[in-house]
Amino acid sequence: MSTALTVGRPWRVIAVFAAPLLVGNVVQQAYQLTDAAVVGRTLGVEALAAVGATGSFLFLLLGFAWGMTTGFAIPTAQAFGAGDARAVRRSVAAGTLLTAAASVLVSVAAPPLAAPALRALRTPEELLPQATTFAVVSFLGAATMMFLNYLAAILRAIGDSRTPLLYLVASCVLNILLVLLAVPVLRLGVGGAAGATVVAQGVAAGLTADHLRRRVPELRVRRDDWRVTRAELARQLRLGLPMGFQASIIAIGILAVQVRLNELGPEAVAAYTAGTRVDNVTMAFLGSIGLAVSMYSAQNLGARRADRIRAGVRQALVATAVGCVVAGLVVVLAGRTLVTLFVGPDEAHVVGMAAYFLRVNGTLYVVLGALFVLRGALQGLGHAAVPTVTGVLELCCRVGAATVLGATWGFEGVVWGNPLAWVAAMAVLVPAWVRAHRALADLPAGGADLPDAGTVPPADVPDGVAAPQGPPTRLPA
Repeated sequence: MSTALTVGRPWRVIAVFAAPLLVGNVVQQAYQLTDAAVVGRTLGVEALAAVGATGSFLFLLLGFAWGMTTGFAIPTAQAFGAGDARAVRRSVAAGTLLTAAASVLVSVAAPPLAAPALRALRTPEELLPQATTFAVVSFLGAATMMFLNYLAAILRAIGDSRTPLLYLVASCVLNILLVLLAVPVLRLGVGGAAGATVVAQGVAAGLTADHLRRRVPELRVRRDDWRVTRAELARQLRLGLPMGFQASIIAIGILAVQVRLNELGPEAVAAYTAGTRVDNVTMAFLGSIGLAVSMYSAQNLGARRADRIRAGVRQALVATAVGCVVAGLVVVLAGRTLVTLFVGPDEAHVVGMAAYFLRVNGTLYVVLGALFVLRGALQGLGHAAVPTVTGVLELCCRVGAATVLGATWGFEGVVWGNPLAWVAAMAVLVPAWVRAHRALADLPAGGADLPDAGTVPPADVPDGVAAPQGPPTRLPA
């Protein structure tokens, strides 16, 4: 059911919207943790390291696709906030066409690059066969991930964060069952683990598409809506490409880290992989808040509610800081215990390195939380340049830590790349948000509040007739 994010107390609206996102992210992390636990304990540390060795390369391409399809939903959220039903449908059509084109490109072009790219990353020879298999299977099934993410994103754009959760939970449960069948029983190795994820995501994407067709008239595209213009495609790409590019820039930094880890050996790769699995639980929380703030800001920009945008971001910063303090204490104090879920207590050296990774990251989660909130707010307002610049800064910090600090202090030096990247990004995001905050004062005030939560947007308007509130122009950076 569509929900307007333009009414109600800002903190409560964001929290209610973010809650299903958080649950979904935690569930998603649960099945990723299951993958890692099954692979690590059934196939051994070497197999776990092989899967970890593919992480940065997969993120380079699949992360780009994820960020891009998420960006395609921002115009949908802005149109929904403005009450422009025709613009909502045409935005969905344009995003669908672009997602389909990107899916074909990744599925065809990426698999042949897997082995050469992993060699270029100096993946240890003993890990290369399994790492290549995992990457190829993942790329061949990229379309399932991309469409699942895009369909979920456009549902969230109209304020529905609950329905994507239901299908995500179904996907995760199916994924866990398939992994337990493919790896220990059928002995399909790491390829079976990757294939289980592809199948589960494909099922969830199909269910979500059927739900949209039957129950969400706001997003039901008509025949004429498919005749999108170049300007409409360009608008989608103007927001989607920078968000994808931002993810890829971050991934390039992670690639530099991966190269250094590969040079340090399988134990370093396994430790970083295990630490990242635990760290991702906090990332799930922060990602949920950031996405909620982004959609909240986009809808309220469409409704011209500058007061709500400023209040919502301020309240989200406070709530995120509290959550980050709690999460930081958990990973700092219980890091070693959590790591043993993946590598076993007998791997004392690996456990110690992963625990150090968690101590460093956990101490600075508060900085990362503010980063997610401010970046999400700027993306929701339509800003593309600043988030991209932050990605470049994160790239420089991660590459610098991997090449300079990693060469001097080994694994410990590499670990500091993340915190340095967060601090550098905040140095740009804070002044950018201050400028955007001031610019909101010049935003023309909207009319009466849109319908309350649980209702649909204003009635459709005939094609070619302007809606009562047209989509606003982008605020200056």
